[in-house]
Amino acid sequence: QVQLVESGGGLVQAGGSLRLSCAASGRTGRTFSRYGMGWFRQAPGKEREVVAAINWSGDTTYYTDSLKARFTISRDNARNTVYLQMNSLKPEDTAVYYCAASNLWYATTTAAYEYWGQGTQVTVSS
Repeated sequence: QVQLVESGGGLVQAGGSLRLSCAASGRTGRTFSRYGMGWFRQAPGKEREVVAAINWSGDTTYYTDSLKARFTISRDNARNTVYLQMNSLKPEDTAVYYCAASNLWYATTTAAYEYWGQGTQVTVSS
């Protein structure tokens, strides 16, 4: 079992930046570096959508096309942490952002993720 705790959310004005962090812990039988990791978001009344994903080593990433120019996913396996740098934020980025871990070394779909954090709220004011 993997426990994931997100942090770094909050209220920011349009055009601002935030960096989300997700710390992993737990007796998994696997090291953190063996998990594919992803960030997802869910806005009120909408389905959860993938934001970005990163493979086990950090050298392969995936982004939803509309976010590619503004968001960056990264990971630090020594710290058991994955990050999401969000720049030039827009009001439509307002959502709860979730971190997730997959038993696959790399996964880009919601269904492939088994472990989820509780989420962190990001609110972008206009």
